[in-house]
Amino acid sequence: MKFATKEDLEAPIADVFDMLCDFEIFERAALRNGADVTRLGHDAEPGEGITWEVDTHLRGKRRRIKVVLSRFERPTLMGFDAASNAMKGTVNIELVALSRARTRMRVELDVRPLTLSARVLMQSAKLARNTLTRRYKTRVAQFAETLEERHKQALSQGRTQA
Repeated sequence: MKFATKEDLEAPIADVFDMLCDFEIFERAALRNGADVTRLGHDAEPGEGITWEVDTHLRGKRRRIKVVLSRFERPTLMGFDAASNAMKGTVNIELVALSRARTRMRVELDVRPLTLSARVLMQSAKLARNTLTRRYKTRVAQFAETLEERHKQALSQGRTQA
């Protein structure tokens, strides 16, 4: 099942990409939402191969998900591959500079079942596709707003990058 949306941000492409590379913020957010996140290998510089193990409560069960930063092309593309026992998925974040101070962010999610029970779950999700698409677009829009706010805060504090 695929979902895709795009949002325009009032921030330069390099700053948006740098904010997306601040993985510690995302790790802390996952921890606040009840997930256990472990980064395997603490690379100082973001790049392909960074891996996380995420232990979270999802759909009534405890799930272990392995996430790998599989594509990293500064400042335009970041791709993540995720896999659990039942499903696998990819998330691609593509940035396009619309002007010096404006960036379009396209976020694409593709989830595939690996087991019979996951296939049944995906079938029920397809019945609620419109609702799931609306939620996905709303979450990406909120995420874009958060990035814009972080950029504005960084500018007000005199930093050029967030």
